[in-house]
Amino acid sequence: MVEKEGFAALVLRLRAEGISDLDLLTAVEQTPRSAFVPPQFADQAYSSRTIPIECGAFMEGADLALRLLDRLNVKPGQRVLDIGTGSGFMAAVLGRLTERVVSIDRYKTLVGDAQRRLEKLGIRNVVLRQADGSNGLPGEGTFDRILSTAAFPAMPRFYAEQLVSGGIFLAPLMVSEDTCMMVRLTKTGSRFEREDLFQVPYLPLVPKVASYL
Repeated sequence: MVEKEGFAALVLRLRAEGISDLDLLTAVEQTPRSAFVPPQFADQAYSSRTIPIECGAFMEGADLALRLLDRLNVKPGQRVLDIGTGSGFMAAVLGRLTERVVSIDRYKTLVGDAQRRLEKLGIRNVVLRQADGSNGLPGEGTFDRILSTAAFPAMPRFYAEQLVSGGIFLAPLMVSEDTCMMVRLTKTGSRFEREDLFQVPYLPLVPKVASYL
């Protein structure tokens, strides 16, 4: 019951923002967010607040998660790279929308927990890896979409080689010491068109740290 009410309230808030993509909303409805948050936060699974998860990491609020997925504009048949698995919620929703998702996180615990949740939901086209996301994922070919939920201090170079022409890269970028902007880059040939979307709370990308957790 809480799940249904939470989802309905979220849909109303998103519609007010102009987000009404039926495929996206259906994918979210089929992916119960309460299964991805710590039990004590189950009643806040669909709220806009940031929720703490294992390893000192955070799960973005439902509104921000959906806003990012909407701006990523994923299509069926695409390959998506998700940098920062966290709870696994974004990867799970992406898995329902497209052909293949590779999701990476530096924390072994988070990858293991997310894997169990995906298996429980029967989502088989999402591959989870424990890896340092600061260089993307070399050796995996190119992706149609790349989403990062961890902030970069400067625009990373890896996306240029790992994104197909016409592909979209969405990532938080530190534009000043205390301001983080969600940026969307669209690749056309060898050029990139940059759009600054909106300010976001940030979790810096820490390379090569705490992989034992």
